[in-house]
Amino acid sequence: MKLKVALAAGIAALTFAAGAAAEEVKIGIAAEPYPPFSSLDASGNWVGWEIEIINAVCTAAELDCVITPVAWDGIIPSLTGKQIDAIMASMSITEERMQTIDFSDKYYDTPTVIVADKSTDIAPTPEGLAGKILGVQASTIHQTYAQQYFTDAAEIRVYQTQDEINQDLAAGRIDATQADSIAMDDFVNSDAGGCCEIKGAVANDTSILGLGVGAGVRKGDDDLRQKLNAGIAKVREDGTYDKITEGYFSSSIYGG
Repeated sequence: MKLKVALAAGIAALTFAAGAAAEEVKIGIAAEPYPPFSSLDASGNWVGWEIEIINAVCTAAELDCVITPVAWDGIIPSLTGKQIDAIMASMSITEERMQTIDFSDKYYDTPTVIVADKSTDIAPTPEGLAGKILGVQASTIHQTYAQQYFTDAAEIRVYQTQDEINQDLAAGRIDATQADSIAMDDFVNSDAGGCCEIKGAVANDTSILGLGVGAGVRKGDDDLRQKLNAGIAKVREDGTYDKITEGYFSSSIYGG
């Protein structure tokens, strides 16, 4: 009898431990490097500010998160098709995307800028880009914005990755690019981007540029969305967010 009780107790303990295990969640990131937010190191591991934030938020939310790289132009279909459970890939919270997916609270918010060669007098306006070739990444807010505001003034050239755009900009095959200020700050301060500088921020249009960057989840997945919100709030409150940010940036990127 004692043996049976002991076995029963052991099974119950194992069952409880299994039930208490963190929930596994596949977090989709862009398969293309996007430093300083995400990129592969020499060992093939994903590193960067956003990777560290993902890990911190998941720990705070008691989620067992698995980083899952997906091509950027297929990342929302991968979410809606249940190949991944959430997107944390510098995806801006926009009205257009909210028709298809839901978002967590924002976890960063930075301006959108124009970058061009230091020798040019290009400005982040239609007049300042007149007659120029402007490179933008496909399926991004930058493509949508450029096609809305700059098509009549500049030639819009669409690329699959920002890295390809940066290479063509440095080589002089395009005149400028529009992208996130932090990502472009990283580029212009690199050896490859030493030719170029940030020319300024474009006029803000939140209907296109969004309300900051959040985690995308499937429509109606309120349980996961709320857990991610709780994780974001916790790392903001306990100092983890600021500690991670200080390792990459000289000031806050959370926005107002």
